[in-house]
Amino acid sequence: MAEPRSWSSGHAVRWTGFVILCLIAAGAVLRRLFALTSPRVNAAGNPQMAQLAALDAAFASRTVLTLIHIVPALLFVLLLPWWFMRRVRLEHKETHRRITAALFVLGTITGLTALPLSLHPVGGINEAAATLLFDGLFLFSLGRAYFFWRRGETVQHRAWMTRAIAVLLGIATTRPVMGVFFATAPVTHLQPQQFFGTAFWIGFTTTYIAGEAYLRTREARWRAEAES
Repeated sequence: MAEPRSWSSGHAVRWTGFVILCLIAAGAVLRRLFALTSPRVNAAGNPQMAQLAALDAAFASRTVLTLIHIVPALLFVLLLPWWFMRRVRLEHKETHRRITAALFVLGTITGLTALPLSLHPVGGINEAAATLLFDGLFLFSLGRAYFFWRRGETVQHRAWMTRAIAVLLGIATTRPVMGVFFATAPVTHLQPQQFFGTAFWIGFTTTYIAGEAYLRTREARWRAEAES
């Protein structure tokens, strides 16, 4: 996650990657909303379509809970680029404060509703383990971010908020990973029940590590800015 302050190649790459993850996450939510309102009628004869239809049916069986989970998640990721923008943070402080408050509310709803959705996941216990671990880490990081925000400790707040965001965006990273598994299914003969858990571990772990690497390059600068 980067701020478009000086458009060096490194900043541009990080910012572009961050925006792409937000777009993937938003696209996944919009696709789920479409699937809930327009279920597949006939997927016979196409194994991949049949797999997706079965997945859609699993979410459709918990429509209300799914909606309570994904709508706040959509609003959360749409606000993220504005939260990271240096100009908004420094020149529109009240707007940034309101965005931060909204992220806390939306993030809490998203994280808490993920818990019951993890009870009967498509990928079984492997997916459940990944979801519960990273959802717990997300809620913990969000709680720490809120704690430091209320105390006015800017650097600690930004660090924990960035960590929470990195965890949440792991769900976006899982999408291309799942795409690879779906695309190679005719060769591997793997079903979603077999690869969803692995995709979740790969996606969330990769994004979490990327977030920690980003924090290592930014926390010292944030402290210097706060002390200046």
